[in-house]
Amino acid sequence: MKCQMVVLAALASLTGGVSAKDRFEPVREFIAEQMTQGGVTGVSVALSQHGKIVWEQGFGWADKEQRIPATEHTLFSLASISKPITATGLMTLVQAGKVSLDQPVNDYLDNVRLVARVGDARTATVRAVANHSSGLPTYYHLIFSDEAFRQASFDETLAHYGNLVWAPGERFEYSNLGYGVLDHVITRVSGKSFADFMSAEVFAPLGLTHMSVDIGARQAGNVAVRYTEDGEPLPFYGSDHPGASAVYGSAHDLIRFAMFHLKDHLQDQRPILPDDAIDAMQRITFRENATSAYGVAWNLVDRPGGYRTVEHGGGMPGVGVVLLLLPEQDIAVAVLTNHRQGRHRAIADQALRVLLPQWQPKPKQERGPDVALAPPLELQGKWQGVLHTYRSDTPLTLEVLPSGDVHAGLRGQHLSVVKHARYHDGMFEGSIAAQLDTPEVVRWGPTSIDLVLKLRGTVLNGGALAWAENPRSGTVGYWVELRKQ
Repeated sequence: MKCQMVVLAALASLTGGVSAKDRFEPVREFIAEQMTQGGVTGVSVALSQHGKIVWEQGFGWADKEQRIPATEHTLFSLASISKPITATGLMTLVQAGKVSLDQPVNDYLDNVRLVARVGDARTATVRAVANHSSGLPTYYHLIFSDEAFRQASFDETLAHYGNLVWAPGERFEYSNLGYGVLDHVITRVSGKSFADFMSAEVFAPLGLTHMSVDIGARQAGNVAVRYTEDGEPLPFYGSDHPGASAVYGSAHDLIRFAMFHLKDHLQDQRPILPDDAIDAMQRITFRENATSAYGVAWNLVDRPGGYRTVEHGGGMPGVGVVLLLLPEQDIAVAVLTNHRQGRHRAIADQALRVLLPQWQPKPKQERGPDVALAPPLELQGKWQGVLHTYRSDTPLTLEVLPSGDVHAGLRGQHLSVVKHARYHDGMFEGSIAAQLDTPEVVRWGPTSIDLVLKLRGTVLNGGALAWAENPRSGTVGYWVELRKQ
């Protein structure tokens, strides 16, 4: 306890001190505890209630090598909290009549468009892309500044990975590529770069002076360095899906963004969207599971105690962030950290409990133990076909035994056991070790392929998601079609 209080005093000295003990002191002590246990380098927190910021503070280091403390005005990488920010910009174009949420997203693209490998691309609407039900597979691709790898243009990325591997509306599949598509739509419709459009149409009118797409020279000295799990600074990295993950912002500005979406009508914010458009973004458009759904870029979650949250989190190397809104209570909390395991959700829960003593953390959804697959008769047998990438078509064999054992092999190789095989709601899922030949995947090293395939009579088709244990790896999705032999 004594060590914890020493850390707390040091943290307070970095943020201007705390003149008297107040109701947020237990949260400060909790943050200090997380720092003494490791895994947290810098933290910035902001909390609002009824249109006022009731607490905001930074802790630890934005840049520990340069001894720059984190404050409520430090810009942190916001990772996937970029999505509701991007969608806010998109909705201004909807309000202007320049984009329709229910129009095919391909209508707003140029020569390179989404290709339906199953279903009809015309049903992949802007709304379906925004709620992750368009049929695009998981996609998460980062490019580090110390790599020789060349970042592709967006047209190249879309040509390589813009495949709808499930019918639109058939499945919820979180895809950063979809928000890369949406930032591309914003650019094409507005005639401005994505960064310039967001600055002019979202950040400036909402008074978000510490928010930007990527980092410009003006902001460079006030940015939290991203740190590895071992506390080492990461080289700068970007992505080919900026609308999904490239926004930077401070806790102060992010909570002001939240208050706009709570319809608090701050006097120094221009109402870039009417209240009914804000409501539309927070309306369920696709359900993930029994307690969680997705609107237009917002997770809509039923929490313990009857609370309904509008929220989004984000995680990338050196980033752990969360933004939660409670519309009925007119409360919001933002927690930003520059470490992937930054305990941001636990800190947010502690902060909310100050205002809502009955608040409970969201129950963890842990993966249960593997159980033997009980394959229906129509799934049993040998399936052969192709795993398609933009570079090659690789023969793939899948064999489902009556016992529930499943084996697979690429390129006619000896069949090996498929891990985590399961079948539910007409979908077969399992993981195999394999190496593909696309440059994005080759540089990651040893790779796993997660198969997510829909049974359609005598055809199994869907996604093959390549990923690696390498902490710098991502996930990219390819297209599989197998036929029963």
